Amino acid sequence: MTGPGESTDLLVDIIETLEACGVDRDEYQLYDSIDVTALAGILHSSSGDVEVQFTVEGIRLAVTPESVDVMIDEEPS
Repeated sequence: MTGPGESTDLLVDIIETLEACGVDRDEYQLYDSIDVTALAGILHSSSGDVEVQFTVEGIRLAVTPESVDVMIDEEPS
């Protein structure tokens, strides 16, 4: 089970990552896109490697128990 601190930390990490990509907090309602508490529960209750991917305002994110990363589409060579 996750505690309230874990979902809050995850929420802050997601928001900071989106802001680093130039997305302003006023441009989206994160809770309309994902349930951060449920996401934290999935990430922190799994015994194996888990990654959840989703898109907010065109920014693709990959979230693991350790990090929130921006997924970059590779340009074809």
